[in-house]
Amino acid sequence: MTQKATDHVLEVNNIEVIYNKVVQALRGLSLAVPRGQIVALLGSNGAGKSTTLKAVSGLLALEDGQLESGSILFNGQSTAALAPQQLVRSGLSHVMEGRRVFEDLTVEENLVAATYALTGRKEAPKPDFDIVYSYFPRLHERRKGLAGYLSGGEQQMLAIGRALIAQPQLILLDEPSLGLSPKLVEDIFTIIARINAERGTSMLLVEQNATVALAVAHSGYIMENGKIVIDGTAERLANDPDVREFYLGMGGGGEAKSFKDIKHYKRRKRWLS
Repeated sequence: MTQKATDHVLEVNNIEVIYNKVVQALRGLSLAVPRGQIVALLGSNGAGKSTTLKAVSGLLALEDGQLESGSILFNGQSTAALAPQQLVRSGLSHVMEGRRVFEDLTVEENLVAATYALTGRKEAPKPDFDIVYSYFPRLHERRKGLAGYLSGGEQQMLAIGRALIAQPQLILLDEPSLGLSPKLVEDIFTIIARINAERGTSMLLVEQNATVALAVAHSGYIMENGKIVIDGTAERLANDPDVREFYLGMGGGGEAKSFKDIKHYKRRKRWLS
């Protein structure tokens, strides 16, 4: 299948997700990640951001979740019949929230474990640890140390590094700034932007820190209650007065409110459908 430079590496079309056969987490959600771009997925806790990533990477079943309807296309092909490991081997990596590293293994052993993502891939490239160490020199310095003794920032670097070992076309990043100091957040997001610019790796970035996410993203979506309520270019979202008031904390005082309470929101009838 020939890929166009302007097509979408990921298309999520009108999906609905149910947990425990009764709780609806996503309803009619659609989004797309253009090839080679960073797309931010923003929203408050419980909006459905992590569920969206798990639906894409095939991990819903681990939490008694199910994709009830809609479709997800990766490189133009449906993911419905693919197991999570098959998606990884086809070029989709998921960096989950909470820095999921093997704490009892060394940094280098964690990277070795990630090389299994290349197993069975057609014309699979050789594992290249230097790629990881070039972006994260600190990991090279600590490559013989146990991952459990790394700082939170270093563990986040390792989690992203393990994804890079698979040389993916698309990385799903779930809250990479969580629990990190402002300086480390700046460092991590600078590297995320470099990876995208230098390697052309597409990314779907889930973040609560909207300001830093929109600074590196090309476009974004904002979720509320399992639905997309607004989307656009990163610049447009960052400058939208409603987004600035509700989400970036740059408006007036008063109690927090739902996006649906904002008058501009009510005028955009497509959001209420």
